Amino acid sequence: MIHQTSSDRLGRSKSDLAMEQSYSRSVSGLEWLFLGIAPDRSVINLLIEGDGGLRPDELTRAVAVASAANPGSRLVLEDKRWVDSGKAPGVRVLDEEPFNWERLDSPALRTELTESGPTCEVLLFPGASTIVVFRAAHAVMDGRGLLMWATDVFRVLRGHDPVGATSRINSEDLIRKICAPDAPPPVSGIPTMEFASPLGPRPANSPGPLWRRRTVDGTHLGATAKVIAALAASYGPGRFIVPVDLRRHTPGIRTTAMLAHALYLEVRAGDGWEEVQREMLTGMAERRELATGADPVVMEVPLPMLRVGAEDRDKNAAQNNSYPGRAFVSHLGTVDLDELSAIDFRATSVYALGNNNPGSPPEIDLVETLGRTEITLTWHDGPGVAARANALLDTIEEALSPREYRQWAGNRTQRVLPSEHSVVRLFREQVERTPDQIALSGPEGAISYAELSRRADAVAAELRRRGAGPGTVVGLLAGRTVAAIAGLWGVLRVGACYLPLDVRHPDLRLTELLTDAGSAYCLVEHLYAERDCIPDSCQPLPLDDLTAAGGPSAEDADADVSPSDLAYIIYTSGSTGRPKGVQIEHRNLVNYVHWATREFGVDDQTRLPLLTSPSFDVSGTSVFLPLLAGGQIILMRDDPHHLSLRHLLTDSGANALNLTPSHLDLIGRLDLAPTGYRSIIVVGEQLRVEVATRAQEMFGPHCRIINEYGPTEATIGCTAHTYKPPTDSTASVVPIGLPADNTTVFLLDAERRFVAPGEVGEMYLGGAQLARGYLGRPDLNRERFPTLADGTRVYRTGDLARLLPTGELEFIGRIDDQVKVRGHRVEPAEVAQILEDHPAVDRAVVVARSRTGPTSKALYAYVLANTAVGERQLADHLAARLPAYMVPAATVVVPELPYTVSGKVDIRALPDPFEANPTPLSAATPRRKTPCKERWHRSGPAPSAWTAPDWTDKQTSTGSVATRSRCWQCSPQSAVNYWRPEERTPSWRNCP
Repeated sequence: MIHQTSSDRLGRSKSDLAMEQSYSRSVSGLEWLFLGIAPDRSVINLLIEGDGGLRPDELTRAVAVASAANPGSRLVLEDKRWVDSGKAPGVRVLDEEPFNWERLDSPALRTELTESGPTCEVLLFPGASTIVVFRAAHAVMDGRGLLMWATDVFRVLRGHDPVGATSRINSEDLIRKICAPDAPPPVSGIPTMEFASPLGPRPANSPGPLWRRRTVDGTHLGATAKVIAALAASYGPGRFIVPVDLRRHTPGIRTTAMLAHALYLEVRAGDGWEEVQREMLTGMAERRELATGADPVVMEVPLPMLRVGAEDRDKNAAQNNSYPGRAFVSHLGTVDLDELSAIDFRATSVYALGNNNPGSPPEIDLVETLGRTEITLTWHDGPGVAARANALLDTIEEALSPREYRQWAGNRTQRVLPSEHSVVRLFREQVERTPDQIALSGPEGAISYAELSRRADAVAAELRRRGAGPGTVVGLLAGRTVAAIAGLWGVLRVGACYLPLDVRHPDLRLTELLTDAGSAYCLVEHLYAERDCIPDSCQPLPLDDLTAAGGPSAEDADADVSPSDLAYIIYTSGSTGRPKGVQIEHRNLVNYVHWATREFGVDDQTRLPLLTSPSFDVSGTSVFLPLLAGGQIILMRDDPHHLSLRHLLTDSGANALNLTPSHLDLIGRLDLAPTGYRSIIVVGEQLRVEVATRAQEMFGPHCRIINEYGPTEATIGCTAHTYKPPTDSTASVVPIGLPADNTTVFLLDAERRFVAPGEVGEMYLGGAQLARGYLGRPDLNRERFPTLADGTRVYRTGDLARLLPTGELEFIGRIDDQVKVRGHRVEPAEVAQILEDHPAVDRAVVVARSRTGPTSKALYAYVLANTAVGERQLADHLAARLPAYMVPAATVVVPELPYTVSGKVDIRALPDPFEANPTPLSAATPRRKTPCKERWHRSGPAPSAWTAPDWTDKQTSTGSVATRSRCWQCSPQSAVNYWRPEERTPSWRNCP
């Protein structure tokens, strides 16, 4: 059903209508030519796709308000003037008329927009993916004007006032304004019809326009020139037509009028895109587009005669396959999708659908958004045209994003899993196969598979009794113990999601995590029962009592776990001061288990220690892999240090290790010669060749040193490489290898273009192990989990890598401030945020520095204080809120922060906290506590002296002008600026 809505319902007054209808302007010669085209052949369309919905009544109101501010959307023809009709464009809701995604088509897109009105309209296609189409007769708007109007509509939908476009200028008025008086530029004649269409002649009896779309990753320098050069190379040189927006000559102008003039480019055989770009820029510098308007005499030709002439021109062009150029290539520019979004609607793409003007060649339209270029092709439909159109788009895509860059052989990772069962089912089956085999060993003795399963069933029974199931988040506050492993499996068996908590973390942080995750229950070991960390919304359950009591086996009690159900949530550091909860689904986990089991050679003889906290996601390798293969977990109660590691290597019976490079480095410095080890899995930090070589020598040639890479968001690990001396020994770091099964890695640059092999790019991860996203953080999910042009959902890691000649990946570093400390990801901004919560701290800067080696990093904090404060006080403040690995190794109070010329903190100029004669903290002069926002505003002639209650040293010379907006320390870009009449130069001063 089609619903027609109208702005007449808004009940505007007659005076409002009279004021709105006062807008009018002359029709330009070029617009008159467009009026001489059949109304169904001269409509331009701007399509906006998005998630969420738009209410028709709200959209109708927004269109009315925005159109009042953009009267060019309400025009009708009176004589030879455009006049504001006072009626907002209609909004048609097509809830029963499907949009054909393959053809980019709908009968509604073929309706006419005539000069008698309406000349503009809006179409709304509701559904799972909402589409909003802004349509306009090309005689009243060009692409830039259409975008201007659409942007104002969405601005109103977001609750803001429209900017508006009320200029009455047309293209001829603008040209007269640009050029010298009485010397208008010459008008070029109609270009010769001598170029064949790359899509072949217009099909006879074409049913109408054909639209095709291609999305390419990245935004591309010289995209228009690259497209033209590629078409010339594939279909022959010749003339290409590039519409140029005349608004560029007067950037402040606000008008929706038709101001696009053609720039003709003659492309020679062999011209590359650089030559095409140079010719295009030269033409624009010489203002050649000003000479391609319509001859003024055209205004004397009646519209019916113009339409007859247009039809003849179109017929001759189709019969002879001759056009004024090979193609129109139009670039609308870069569009911010946030500007085309509303409160409940998030734009995901925007693109243009052109029109088939009589006698014109195919039209190619480009629109760039963040990390993406949309390309659409418009031509006449007919037999074989769609295939030729797709081939032409292939040519364009290859020019912008070569297949060699996009399709890396290492991403051919498709593999059918040996079993589709969840880890819950796989563990139950393993218990049935080997009930008496040792599953756990350590300080508590040996525990069989049957006994571990019985204890897990007891936990599951209690959780089930309390109503826990899929969607329930259960905290797990326990050490590396039998009870912890049993509790974990008990949670999974009822289909719930476990939240592992590090017992070393402060109570405040644990409370924050349990609250943020919405945990209904928390399994707590007796050792931690007295801690004040369980929020009122979460019920603690005695883990030791449940697992000690045990219960009868309940083989049929396991929940029917869905692949999309959550298995666990792991929290990582957040740059905003708020940790991020990464949600891992069962399908993510089971893919990792099958790949890693095969890749690391885990079997029923594997004895793998659990060295890391369960809250560190790499512990999943030690927890899941051995138990699902019939192997054994060795529980290590003490944290890794030289004594505990020595005992582990010599007395535990372990034959495999899963640890960080820092721990491996520590092991390498022990005077030991362990025997019987099959594999060492290293993950969490960059592995240096020096460390790997020493480990290989220590554990022997038959032990595999495996370098695994993977962020929490990609489920533990997603690439791996086995160290191969002497091949790998020539580099400084060990490669991270190839992607896991059903996993992909893409390398993109800052503009999200695929980089060439060997070039450094940011890693974007895709595939079966990609997390659901961050819990309760839709904004962060959009930023960190974007979608590539082909629809692939990826995780943006922030890690840099390159493709080696061997075809494997090498990790290079980070693109931001995030660092790894003891294998944990840390956002220094989170630590700084917590420091600034201390009442004595005005500003904090936290940096990571290496003191003993390139992979041995520690955090150091520098603070500006308003009262005397000691390092111990600040350290205690942090320790009560952050994990130990996030507490800086040193905190220094400084009298001021050094800045670079660009206004950033100069990290290199910060003092070394371990210098020979450090400044005593007590000697540092505290800054007086003053508000740092909008605290002093004044400009104009100044008296001989100024005083302000929040400032000191405000002396300035008579007659000077001082302005102040923000504190230099807090916002360096807007510091105090004193203008001295005798110097006429600004003098920058810091906050006292």
